Amino acid sequence: MGSALSRISDEALITVDNLVDRASDLMRPTMRFGVTGLSRAGKTVFITALVHNLLHGGRLPLFKAQQSGRIASAYLEPQPDDGVPRFQYEDHVKALVDERLWPQSTRAISELRLTIEYESASAWNRLLSSGKLSIDIVDYPGEWLLDLPLLKQDFREFSRNAVELARLPARADLSRQWLEKSAECDASLTADETRAREISGLFADYLRACRSDERALSTLPPGRFLMPGDLEGSPALTFAPLPGLPQEGSAPANSLWAMMERRYEAYKSLVVKPFFRDHFARLDRQIILIDAMQAMNAGPEAVQDLERALVDILSCFRPGRNSLLTSLVSRRIDRVLIGATKADHLHHESHDRLEAIVRRLVERATRRAGYAKAEIEVIAMAAVRATREASAKQGKDKLPLIVGTPMKGEKINGDTFDGNGKTGIFPGDLPSDVESFFKQAETRSGKSSPPLNFVRFRPPKLERTAEGVTLSLPHIRLDRAFEFLFGDWLA
Repeated sequence: MGSALSRISDEALITVDNLVDRASDLMRPTMRFGVTGLSRAGKTVFITALVHNLLHGGRLPLFKAQQSGRIASAYLEPQPDDGVPRFQYEDHVKALVDERLWPQSTRAISELRLTIEYESASAWNRLLSSGKLSIDIVDYPGEWLLDLPLLKQDFREFSRNAVELARLPARADLSRQWLEKSAECDASLTADETRAREISGLFADYLRACRSDERALSTLPPGRFLMPGDLEGSPALTFAPLPGLPQEGSAPANSLWAMMERRYEAYKSLVVKPFFRDHFARLDRQIILIDAMQAMNAGPEAVQDLERALVDILSCFRPGRNSLLTSLVSRRIDRVLIGATKADHLHHESHDRLEAIVRRLVERATRRAGYAKAEIEVIAMAAVRATREASAKQGKDKLPLIVGTPMKGEKINGDTFDGNGKTGIFPGDLPSDVESFFKQAETRSGKSSPPLNFVRFRPPKLERTAEGVTLSLPHIRLDRAFEFLFGDWLA
């Protein structure tokens, strides 16, 4: 009864929020645009590049409103939500442009309002429209999105799923210490705070190890265990799934099981529900950034785990198109873009191959998630292009290279770079046969063969005009992303 009342209350609050939003939209058309990404996918860089290219008139040939000259201006305005931290665009631009350093990733929610003044391509729309669109960019960690499926799971189901996942070959060595310590505990005995903290700490260590570059695993809820913030040390973050499942209703009220169950429910109430109600349920469009190449390089298990994460993510959305009536009481995300980032780490010959592999991955995930109605697009992209292309002779053949400035400390063939000199590398080729790639991933383990050559490059050095104006950040297919995500709002 309590959970049902809680759901009704949450839905009522979401409805009120959306009514307030829509009333505001009558005065100023506004699109709420969610930006998230799995670990190391580059969402901070994406938002910075998005804003920088629109403010500075970047080269965006496939973004129709810009290419046709219908955008008169774009500028930043104060965000509407005073209780949400502002996305620090200026600091991130300084890091990228002046210092040529990648900005620090955000570890909490933030927001930025970008307003575009434009002329509609339709004479009818020019009569009815104000010619002004505000885009409220809502930046949040991908780990928070992966928490949303927990709202439908009780502690018993959460424990069962987490333990099954932890025993998979790619995770078994990382989870061993947590699982062994948990198995030593009789969950029906009286709760002990010291033991709860020990098990919880080992569980968090296991999640952090899964996120390492070597494993590159994606399905890692609960997300706040990886970025606790001001909740660190609180009971709501001092729990862990337990491998020994007692019979339904058999655990005493003061047992370790009851303590963990209570804290798990507190986590959902204090962390997951407010994020869903206050932010996620109010979005119109969404981009999800993924580092598919890192997963491919880590091996088939990482690719399978990325697909698992996409299933969980896509099952969270309220898909479908908004009608006039439904948009008043609830928002529905009608377009979702999956952005496969860091395409500049590959020669352009492999860009379409990366896109095809990720598209196939997304198609498999949508079927498993039962996802329908909303449009989904996949783009291989680089929000900021850090490399250029070249070639080198190898016998009678030409070897395609990418050229850039490796980050300080990067190593290639035993050479360590100082962060100043440029070099060219052969990044490797992605397979052209998508089906054979997935068949191989499903039937064997181990690294991809041959592996991709990953080197972290510094951001590019931007040229300035004779007047001293900095040119916009170079990119790969960012204009395609713009057109899909909000081109129709500017039509």
